[in-house]
Amino acid sequence: GFGVLTEIDVKATLKKKIDVDFQRYIILGACNPKLAHRALSTTLEIGLMLPCNVIVYEQGEGSVVSIVDPLMMLDVADHPELCDVADEAKARLARVVDALG
Repeated sequence: GFGVLTEIDVKATLKKKIDVDFQRYIILGACNPKLAHRALSTTLEIGLMLPCNVIVYEQGEGSVVSIVDPLMMLDVADHPELCDVADEAKARLARVVDALG
């Protein structure tokens, strides 16, 4: 599965750096090591798109979770062989979102 490599608390960071109040907003860097290895073995430049960003923020009485579409990495890297990796990552991330909802 996916693991969280990074967690950025945007609200706390903006308060600390520029003393502004902002809503609760978290950016998570999610990664599946096997998929990352397959992608990096194809092209090292794909590291620009890793890890997959997930954002979580409050909206009204609930929360919103949005995940970057791994197929976007195909626009950055001119390597059609990454299609399988991107498709698999997208399917796995969709299952994560479904489990949250």
